[in-house]
Amino acid sequence: MHKTFQPPRSPRDEIDGILYLPRLCDKVRLHAAGRLHPDYHANLGSGMDLWTCQFLGVEYHALSDFIISGKSDAEALAWCRQNGTPRSPQELAWWSAFMRTRGFRDDLTERLQQRKAESGLQDRHDLLTFMDYIDADESRL
Repeated sequence: MHKTFQPPRSPRDEIDGILYLPRLCDKVRLHAAGRLHPDYHANLGSGMDLWTCQFLGVEYHALSDFIISGKSDAEALAWCRQNGTPRSPQELAWWSAFMRTRGFRDDLTERLQQRKAESGLQDRHDLLTFMDYIDADESRL
């Protein structure tokens, strides 16, 4: 029997100004339902998932368990705010800039180029960040 896999939401999606959290929630739900493509499984809880949890001051597995219990994105964010690290507007602005530009002239630039080549997107010179790459790889760009 062929499973129907569904790509998670865009990394650019946000809730109350928090980038990426809706994607993280979506990945957790899709994985629990068996609808997340196996290519994503190895990186669950690492990379941008990990950075988001670190910014919010929560453990990935605790957040994942909370989401799997049937909670909405808004409830997940409220849980993070209750159990995690409070962040100022300045920290949120820094976080947003950090996440939006990962892969652009930083320590992940070479890895971004590798991922583009692995996906056949090496000629896409408009893909400057990991968010660009993810959206293109998942057919949103």
